[in-house]
Amino acid sequence: MAKTNTRNRPKEHNHPHPKDALLGLAVGDALGVPVEFILREDLEIFPVKNMRGYGTHHQPPGTWSDDSSLTFCLVESLIEGYSATDLGQRMVDWYKSAYWTPHGEVFDIGNSTREAIERIGSGQVAPVQAGGREHFHNGNGSLMRVLPLVFSWGGKTSKERYEWVQEVSSLTHGHLRSVFSCFLYLEIAHHLYEGANPMEAYKQGIKSAASFATEQRFPEKEMRLFERVLDGRLPHLQRFQIHSSGYVIHSLEASLWSLLTSSNYEECVLKAVNLGADTDTNGAIAGGLAGLTYGQQSIPMDWLSALQRRSDILELADRFYASLNTNGASHPGQEGMVA
Repeated sequence: MAKTNTRNRPKEHNHPHPKDALLGLAVGDALGVPVEFILREDLEIFPVKNMRGYGTHHQPPGTWSDDSSLTFCLVESLIEGYSATDLGQRMVDWYKSAYWTPHGEVFDIGNSTREAIERIGSGQVAPVQAGGREHFHNGNGSLMRVLPLVFSWGGKTSKERYEWVQEVSSLTHGHLRSVFSCFLYLEIAHHLYEGANPMEAYKQGIKSAASFATEQRFPEKEMRLFERVLDGRLPHLQRFQIHSSGYVIHSLEASLWSLLTSSNYEECVLKAVNLGADTDTNGAIAGGLAGLTYGQQSIPMDWLSALQRRSDILELADRFYASLNTNGASHPGQEGMVA
């Protein structure tokens, strides 16, 4: 069993620090990297319990993937004031020049994300028009990287929040299903940020997201796909009913279910990873929420010690925190916002 620092988040912190979210996400990602694509049945025989190395991608222990890299790209862009053009260029730099990678190598990328970044890099389309908009473009490649927006989520109207996440998602995934998944995830994350416990955050988040969807008259056909999340039944489902592929709704459900059926960071991320299939992304998405909920102090110390470039991640989080306090909330660039 991993050794855990069980101290609570310091009382003087009214809100989680970016370190909580970024370390939580990166550790969950790194736990999943060695077993990506492994079947659930195989993980039931040899479950992930601690930080492993090598495996699927032949990477040393503590190595995080594109999930964390692109999240860090978003943080850098938010620090600089954010624009879709800036974020798009950072994503191109990651893909072509290994910017914000653990070892100077891009070893994992989804097809839709790769194609969109190549379109951005070619300069043939505006960044917000680069992401696929067909139903088969609904992988989890934007959901995995949007969590940093939660630190500037408050104080905006539902419409402003949706338009912002729509822009950020649409660089790689522009379909309503992907955008709404990100919006719903961030609505729940916002309530965690404000101090609600996971079940309270879930209930409040689905209520606000469902209300916005009704106001906007989103297609019923699309909203029915979110039924298991929006009707409140998700935490009551059994493990065999939770899917863990790279499909965005599967990842949304898997990460939320892992959080809602756990009582600490370690339990949450291990549940997510041991669902199998897209283990790194589901671990990252769940890990970010668990980091917000329980704080960096809840992450097992030996996992943190193994995390690649941990000092760089901490420095990034500190710069992000300073920028939020100095410049206030960042705002979307409104660069060709998708209707």
